[in-house]
Amino acid sequence: MKNKKIKFTGLIMSMLLLIAACVDNQSFDIPVANVTENPDMSGLQKITFRAVKAAYEQALLNGDDVVVFEEDLYIEGYVVSSDKAGNFFEELIVQNTSGEEASSDDDRLGFRVSINQSGLYQTYEFGRKVFIKLKNLSIGKLNGVLTIGKGTSVGQIQAYEYKNIVLRGVEVATIIPKTITISTIQDSDYNTFIKLDETQFYRGDLGLTFAGEATDEYSGLRTVESCVGNASIMLETSTFADFKSLTVNRNKGNISGVLSRDFTDGFDVLLINSPTNIDFTDENRCDPVELNCGVLASEASTVLFYENFEEHPVSNPVALEGWLNYNEEGSVLWETYTQTGTNASQGVSARIGSYRSQDVSSVTWLISPEINLNSYDLITLSFETSNSYADGSNLEVLYSADWDGTETGVSNATWGVLSNAYVVNDGDLFSSWYSSGIVDLSCETSSIYIAFKYIGSGDENFDGTFELDNIKVTVD
Repeated sequence: MKNKKIKFTGLIMSMLLLIAACVDNQSFDIPVANVTENPDMSGLQKITFRAVKAAYEQALLNGDDVVVFEEDLYIEGYVVSSDKAGNFFEELIVQNTSGEEASSDDDRLGFRVSINQSGLYQTYEFGRKVFIKLKNLSIGKLNGVLTIGKGTSVGQIQAYEYKNIVLRGVEVATIIPKTITISTIQDSDYNTFIKLDETQFYRGDLGLTFAGEATDEYSGLRTVESCVGNASIMLETSTFADFKSLTVNRNKGNISGVLSRDFTDGFDVLLINSPTNIDFTDENRCDPVELNCGVLASEASTVLFYENFEEHPVSNPVALEGWLNYNEEGSVLWETYTQTGTNASQGVSARIGSYRSQDVSSVTWLISPEINLNSYDLITLSFETSNSYADGSNLEVLYSADWDGTETGVSNATWGVLSNAYVVNDGDLFSSWYSSGIVDLSCETSSIYIAFKYIGSGDENFDGTFELDNIKVTVD
């Protein structure tokens, strides 16, 4: 971050006054402890959240990334975060509307306010209207979201002063979240309270806690997926949250929280104030059907189908006879590769990943030739997978008995999940290969296609790589 001080005057101030709200000439009294009156803001110029954001954007155009306020200005908004459950720390999230008075969703904006104090919920509860004096404060981006703090480094407002800067109003509003889908999230939604309808936790996360697993360091990341389309978002929970050891809900419904970015500004996250923000009451999940014949100790004796990619040209999209390599969304395809070192391939293997692809969304299928299973008593499937930090992406193993073999037919076919097949996940060691186990397919008596479906997170900087090898079907 450039440490250059920008005065909130001149051209920027003129621009702001054109778009700022009119001066509120009402005289307020100094608030008392029980907040029976709004604070006295006379002598200060009220400006809008949009004006503050416009000043920041103008600073960026001028080559600076911090705006320091030197005039007697203030903004007013509503607190939409709570650190009562420990999932927020030394910060307030304040948005400009309770949700009732906004003329459109586009009017909704929010800022993170960095304060060197815990237990802020005791002073600024969820829905509390606040008035923030901007003089000597600054705004810039920290961890990917607009943050109000102090100085050219946008540091924390200190404990001895914050109550004289962030003033409580009388109103404690009912916050109405903006209802959207994961795929329609936009930049203006950061630091605001949103509700995502028709969602559920990804089935691979069921049985996990919010942030109480051995692999959860600082925070737990659980995938919330949309039942409308292929979109997903990470629910981030602090390992200091008092609900970290609760198991995630198995049902579907809606979830409300603050939209933010992860600590490294790598991908979008949703932050909840408490588990009460999750309203998953519908037991009818939107998972695909499952083929669950069990897992066996040994495979059948005769190899019916086998592919190890050894005869395929390296560093080319997989183009084997009878296979379909199809990107439903995005540009990446499965390709063959060979590699030595700590993340070695097994000779020639197949891999997929949308990291740095610049794709907004990535969904890619690798579908096998038709495999006839109706003449055998015992049928087993096995394969191996590895990853290079899977991050927010997922690899699913599916099957279909009614796919017509065409690209256009992929979306029309019925795809079920081979739920007993183990697929490497982000918690597994990246340098190892993991067996699927010996998956029993004997309860399926038709001809099927087996598909390996890659789904990116929607954030190109958070999409890792999966590797695949030694796909084998055996029969007796």
